[in-house]
Amino acid sequence: MNILYFDLAMGAAGDMLTAALYELLKDDEKADFLKRINNAGIPGVEVTAEKSVKCGITGTHMRVMIDGVSEGEQDHHHGHDHEEHHHDHEEHHHHDHEHEEHHEHEEHHHHSPEEHHHHHSHQGMKDIEGIIGNLNIPQKIKKDAVEVYKLIAEAESHAHDRPVSEIHFHEVGTKDAVADVVAVCMLMDMIKPDKVLASEINVGSGHVHCAHGILPVPAPATAYILKEVPIYQGHIQSELCTPTGAALIRYFVSEFRSMPTMKTEKTGYGMGRKEFEQANCVRVFEGQTIDTQESYKDNTIIELICNVDDMTGEAIGYAMEEILNSGALEVYAVPVVMKKSRPGIEIKVLCKEDTKEKMVNLIFKNTTTLGIREQQNRRYTLDRYIESKDTIYGPIRLKRSQGYGVIREKWEYDDIAAISQKTGNSIEKILKEING
Repeated sequence: MNILYFDLAMGAAGDMLTAALYELLKDDEKADFLKRINNAGIPGVEVTAEKSVKCGITGTHMRVMIDGVSEGEQDHHHGHDHEEHHHDHEEHHHHDHEHEEHHEHEEHHHHSPEEHHHHHSHQGMKDIEGIIGNLNIPQKIKKDAVEVYKLIAEAESHAHDRPVSEIHFHEVGTKDAVADVVAVCMLMDMIKPDKVLASEINVGSGHVHCAHGILPVPAPATAYILKEVPIYQGHIQSELCTPTGAALIRYFVSEFRSMPTMKTEKTGYGMGRKEFEQANCVRVFEGQTIDTQESYKDNTIIELICNVDDMTGEAIGYAMEEILNSGALEVYAVPVVMKKSRPGIEIKVLCKEDTKEKMVNLIFKNTTTLGIREQQNRRYTLDRYIESKDTIYGPIRLKRSQGYGVIREKWEYDDIAAISQKTGNSIEKILKEING
């Protein structure tokens, strides 16, 4: 299985994610990517890759030129203070953790026509969809880019208690934001990982300045995008995770955890501009899960077995449920014929070694058995995880299993059943429709 693992100890921003993924490509693929992103048709945008060194580590910085002006120079070029130049909180991008100076946080909703002229033009979500829809890129990449932007718009809507239709992005900020979002979506399509994992996210600490006040880090939109994602505030007084970076990570990453055991084949370093005592970069690892026999582990498990012939079906069912809910890997019962030809039930409990004593106590507590047999077994398992898929019925969980040359997918029954109850459609019909 081809895995990408993002190390987000210094947060996440669109250009840094782009640069990190770019470093995973071969030389001819890098040239092809730059050609594709620059020919995509984002108005006035040119993307180039530059070498960058942080704390002695060499990586790549992606330079985005908008109408011939580099990121970071745009405000000076247009004669504005930084905080008046970017849309609705989208610090997009000066995202190299210099965002304290680059927020606008939704004040566009209240501008007079004269103020709008001063701040240049602003574009809503429909405009963004139009820009992306007209790009010279595959339909899948367009879909991914729009979905990422929807996460940002939804977060802004929630943060400022306004409908998504009223969310507006500054034209110049939008251009480099679209470039970053499309670039990451394009690179993910080129790399085609089987699974994307990430560490917990360092969002930074302190506060950010915007045109109408000072906001805490993480900014409201970023915090909303990262709800239910493990985040923390380190010692660095700066905003390390932008809404764009947060949305991209939220969209592509299926699981946040420590780095899995894997054979690393490539490592990419996406550098920011600002200097910190810690290397200002996003790091991504690409590699394979360890050889099948090692990766999909033949775990040692304990099998505890007992026979009963004087319990009701309800009592046996209750005992099995209690044991399973207390940490057993599996509990099942098999009809057997005991001595003197009496019918009985053999109850089997599978557990790990470190829970064995607990399971023994639960078996004696919840059954009438007088003795328990123990066997040690090896168990071979497939790698299993759950991801959410968009369907005509909305998001539905999909259970995936992979290993030993086998790939299996199965829709979560509870989700399908809930849709059946809500719509009146049969489970068979729903499955047929979502499977195409």
